Amino acid sequence: MRCLPLLILPAILVACTPANQTSMGRIGAGPPAYILNADILAANGARLGSATLSQEAEGTRVEASVAGLSAGEYAIHLHAIGICEGPAFASAGGHFNPAMKAHGSMNPAGEHQGDLPNIAVGADGRGSISAVRPGLKLVGGDAPLLDADNAAIVLHAAPDDYRTDPAGNAGARIGCGVLARPQ
Repeated sequence: MRCLPLLILPAILVACTPANQTSMGRIGAGPPAYILNADILAANGARLGSATLSQEAEGTRVEASVAGLSAGEYAIHLHAIGICEGPAFASAGGHFNPAMKAHGSMNPAGEHQGDLPNIAVGADGRGSISAVRPGLKLVGGDAPLLDADNAAIVLHAAPDDYRTDPAGNAGARIGCGVLARPQ
């Protein structure tokens, strides 16, 4: 019977561990803190793809996939306003850019928090990306993506050149998905 308190003690310690910490003491080892899903739709309502954003310890992971497109590269960005009114999707505003930097990872004055790598689409019409935006929070923090007007993920007709301000010469907006807190 003297061992019983020692057997109970580890269970008590694990039960008291903070939510963002495992019983081994590692921060961020659990599931993402917040996850969003969005369909990327063309102006005519056709589904071009989907996106999943996951808030993780180091930033926000953006995973997007597209289908039914011609082979080539396409820019995809996080935009500041969660409204996707076609045909041009101008309602989504500019790139999410709370630090007011220039556009592009190759621009010495860049990059926007909404800048993402291009999606390479193969001969089968499919493509995908998985990228982490360091420091970007979906919720919480000083400048979360999901503010009062939410946000959008926008697919462009051409590749991003990663340096030309404000949008990398990415061409027309051909698809848009609203990123919003679940109701």
